[in-house]
Amino acid sequence: MSTPDSVRDDNFSQAELDKFGALASRWWDPQGPQKALHALNPPRLAYVARRAPLAGKQVLDIGCGGGLLSEALAGEGAHVTAIDLAPELIKVARLHALESGAEVTYRLQSAESLAAELPGHFDAVTCMEMLEHVPDPGAVIEACATLLKPGGQLFLSTLNRTPAAFALAIVGAEYVAGVLPKGTHRYRDFIKPSELGSWLRAAGLQLEDVSGLMYEPWRNAARLTSRTGVNYLAAARKVD
Repeated sequence: MSTPDSVRDDNFSQAELDKFGALASRWWDPQGPQKALHALNPPRLAYVARRAPLAGKQVLDIGCGGGLLSEALAGEGAHVTAIDLAPELIKVARLHALESGAEVTYRLQSAESLAAELPGHFDAVTCMEMLEHVPDPGAVIEACATLLKPGGQLFLSTLNRTPAAFALAIVGAEYVAGVLPKGTHRYRDFIKPSELGSWLRAAGLQLEDVSGLMYEPWRNAARLTSRTGVNYLAAARKVD
């Protein structure tokens, strides 16, 4: 598990940060380039809220982007800290929070460096649609484990590396329906649940659930499902 002496702080791709930073100005536009993310947000929040008490709890949102999930978590009464490495996104997130009144502490910081600063600080950590965009997902999960209190919960979402995911998330969503900008995803970076489970175990986390997250572009809506072949959510707990 990561320690302050061994933690890495280079686990990012500048090209990925630039790609998402370029979308910052329209992040909160429900019909903009992140319209799919707007549709995914309600079932993501429901998944977390169903499994973890949020009111009054210390919650960290890693890879927060422009703050969609961060503000939703704060709306449930959580004390939310949210981090990202794209300056443009943190700026937009802070501006939107000023307009909405959401109480979220945004920081331009990596999960690994925050883990060295605040080990064992959070009751719950969310990391949604980020693992497939970093060079070393396992290092992020180690940082999440370090950040959690004993018994704390980690919530993740990512894309499965299957032909169905390639067809729907890349060909369909990016090139046919156009609900995501072209180049948003790379198939080789998708993560199988078995790989995710291995990283969780190595970090001292116990996998408790894997559920599918289905996006329906024809109505721009998403829902939880038992099918995990494309998008999926996972819940894990730090072993006491």
